[in-house]
Amino acid sequence: MQVKRYGSHSDTHPHVNNLSYEKNIEEIEKSNDKIEKITGARTKLYRAPYGEYNDTVIKAATDKGYYTIQWSLDTLDYTGLTGEEMWKRLDKKLTSGDIILTHNGTKHTADSLDMLLKNIKQKGFEVVPVSELIYKDNYKIDSTGMQIQR
Repeated sequence: MQVKRYGSHSDTHPHVNNLSYEKNIEEIEKSNDKIEKITGARTKLYRAPYGEYNDTVIKAATDKGYYTIQWSLDTLDYTGLTGEEMWKRLDKKLTSGDIILTHNGTKHTADSLDMLLKNIKQKGFEVVPVSELIYKDNYKIDSTGMQIQR
């Protein structure tokens, strides 16, 4: 099965840990309906807002056939950090397989992205879509939303 390179992040960006199983499914599916309307395809990836995961969130996503994803490094771009400050956060922590959290619409992310990607590549890492990093078989999801290979 091919996993598309884009994913759902919910419809209204709620605190999903406070939602019922049914409301979690509704958030994921409404978002995916919009993605499908724009792209012509549905995704199988889901990253919950605020990085919130609990058994209900994970069960809702898994029962509907989604792979949950979670970041491992946070740029804190949403706090207004400059690109240089974001890079300082990443530089010494970066390891193979990391998923780096950034946001659209923040003050410096768009104008810093080229520099961040160049720096990551200069350290010898390949930048790939998250769909190439996740386990698709023989894994479990812990209570934080992280995939753990069995």
